Amino acid sequence: MALRHRPFRRAARPVRRLSALEVVITLTDIPTEPRSAVVTARGTRVLVVFGLLTGAAVGLGAQGNAQCNVYAAGPFGNSREANVCNAGVDGASVFAPVAGILITGGNPFLGATGGLGGFPHLGLTLRANATSVVVPDFSYNGVGTIVAAKQTILAPAPLIEAALGVFRGLGHGNLALDVLGSAQLLPTTLIDDVHIDVNARRIGSIALGLGVGARVTLLGERQAVPAVTVSLMRRTLPRIGVGNIVGGDSYEFASDLASTEYRATVGKRIGPLDLGAGAGWSDYTAAAEIVFVNPVTRAAEPPVSLDIKDSRALVFVDGGLAFGSVYLIAEAGSQRGRDLGLVTTFMGNDPAANRIFGSIGLRFGF
Repeated sequence: MALRHRPFRRAARPVRRLSALEVVITLTDIPTEPRSAVVTARGTRVLVVFGLLTGAAVGLGAQGNAQCNVYAAGPFGNSREANVCNAGVDGASVFAPVAGILITGGNPFLGATGGLGGFPHLGLTLRANATSVVVPDFSYNGVGTIVAAKQTILAPAPLIEAALGVFRGLGHGNLALDVLGSAQLLPTTLIDDVHIDVNARRIGSIALGLGVGARVTLLGERQAVPAVTVSLMRRTLPRIGVGNIVGGDSYEFASDLASTEYRATVGKRIGPLDLGAGAGWSDYTAAAEIVFVNPVTRAAEPPVSLDIKDSRALVFVDGGLAFGSVYLIAEAGSQRGRDLGLVTTFMGNDPAANRIFGSIGLRFGF
């Protein structure tokens, strides 16, 4: 019987699936140089690939406020320390426009829609601004980036406003000039978790913030024409602190807010009614300091500094009812929100949402 020649067949090797990193190295590993050089190049490629992957992870993990990145825990996420630090920094940023609308309101001299009529005409208003404020939970321990709400309050801000006629204007009051002033009254014990600098200007237990400005009547009111005014106001507040780490809170911040306000109004008197509407914007600046307790070591960390600059547009309407030389006035308005790009989410407090505010007051004319 003739024997058939069968070709030799090599036994098949078991197939092993390569990892993504091995694929990258294999595709780039073409041995065109001596083996020792290939080994060196291969090791270099491994280090390069690992470095790129690690660098990308670090970039993702380091996102946050620059003041707090020193507390970030490694390449794959922020630590509890960084989260509490970010909550303090973000809280100070959120606080500025809220405090700002409380001290400014809309109309810089509530209910007034035209010039006072020159010297020595004087107006004096007892006013209270208010807006809804969500107080965060200052016992936040850094787990996650969401801070719960502690309480929601209607925060009042009483102040005294004054206006003095300087120039009565031309014709129907065109180009009339009034000088404006304000004294913000800041009760030091009215709201929990809020405290005023001990060195602030005070009358008894009331701290004072001051403001000064001017209003020009571009167009005086006539029978069928409303008055048109523009104004500029500058206000400063004493240093206000929120939170209390001595009392057991996880973080606190303090800032000395200043605002510059630009307003334009139109208004008309109809019998005993004084009606007006306006729009404008406010520029806020503050130098803030944040202190927080490290949730791991339970020790207070060194203070963190933050320079705050924010601007908000707003609109408002005023309505007043005259009783002789006394006016009962109310105002309602909306401050436009703005996305601040926060790391922290504060429940019930979205800075990008519009904020409703209101005012009520009694104005006296002399």
